[in-house]
Amino acid sequence: MSKRGGSIFRKTLLLVCTVALMLPAGMSFAANKPFPQHTTYTSGSIKPNNVSQSTMDDAVRTKWNSWKASFLKPAGTGKYYVKYNSKGETVSEAHGYGMLFTVLMAGYDSNAQTYFDGLYRYYKEHPSNNNPYLMAWKQNSSFENIGGTNSATDGDMDIAYALLLAERQWGSSGSVNYLEAAKNIINAIMSHDVNSSEWTLRLGDWATSGSFDKATRPSDFMMNHMKAFQKATGDARWTQVIDKTYAIINSVHGSYSPNTGLLPDFLEKSGSNYQPAEPEFLESEHDGKYFYNSSRTPWRITTDYLITGDNRAINQLNKMNSFIKSATNSNPANVRAGYNLNGSPLVSYNSGAFYAPFGVSAMTSSSNQSWLNSVWNYTANASAEGYFEESIKLFSMIVMSGNWWTY
Repeated sequence: MSKRGGSIFRKTLLLVCTVALMLPAGMSFAANKPFPQHTTYTSGSIKPNNVSQSTMDDAVRTKWNSWKASFLKPAGTGKYYVKYNSKGETVSEAHGYGMLFTVLMAGYDSNAQTYFDGLYRYYKEHPSNNNPYLMAWKQNSSFENIGGTNSATDGDMDIAYALLLAERQWGSSGSVNYLEAAKNIINAIMSHDVNSSEWTLRLGDWATSGSFDKATRPSDFMMNHMKAFQKATGDARWTQVIDKTYAIINSVHGSYSPNTGLLPDFLEKSGSNYQPAEPEFLESEHDGKYFYNSSRTPWRITTDYLITGDNRAINQLNKMNSFIKSATNSNPANVRAGYNLNGSPLVSYNSGAFYAPFGVSAMTSSSNQSWLNSVWNYTANASAEGYFEESIKLFSMIVMSGNWWTY
């Protein structure tokens, strides 16, 4: 190397090191998997083809900007939370959503890691009393735990999965060791949110007795998450949970919704079988019907098929796609916010939490192309709703646009 070349090299090295020292702890130069990702899904699956990829990406960006402005809020120095109602309260479900969104939108949103780490700090400050790695399920506007200091399985699972994605996105050598944090909560989920005699997902770490002990909730059926949990930890017990979950889907579909593919909000075990929960089992008179919890199942269950090709629920998904297209005359505006398992509507109104996930389930087959296009258009152009609806719309749009990725 010449004298002049050596001087340039030293100046460049000095500049790089200086910039590195100026970066806040844990902040990376760039995201490893920046939005948009344009993931290749399972062969034979489809995406909307009535709009360009760039148009879909822009729609996701717009929806994220709106969601962030409405729901992602500071929670004190260096912390963030998701404001899920007008009272300023939050729940671990919402917190998991926020952590997933921030890691998925990194690369587009330059503050994504700052938000993510702030959400992580908030999670750490609100542990369940049953295990410090699980999250207390609800806090008020003063960030005090309310409603019992115990966990909800869906929040725990989304937080864990978000931490795995964060390890892929930014590495684990910064201020937060994302992989270690992910393994801690994954192992806690296995210990406290999984019924190890049934290999089913509990409703939360509190559901260990009475009729709740063997109950499960189909909206928690996140097989793609569980496969990532097994990969990260090497814990083969996750295979047993995944296998049992797929078996329950098919059993309930065959026995209770053979013509619709719809799954109820909650399931109870009766003898050796699982059946729709009785009214007021936990939340409402519609606990045994397709209501606000199970509105997420077309998104949750289909995502595993799109990513891994696991087709064990494909018959249920196909039946559900046929049912909803027929029931609505292929018009997303006609989707109703709740159904009996036989397909009769519970209410007369619509909701983004219900129509948007049907766009994800439509991705399984080219026979649903026109319907998928309609659902995309309707979702992308819909008026803003509340936290839950806007969250489900954004998740559905991320998947429909091909921008969901996995650990």
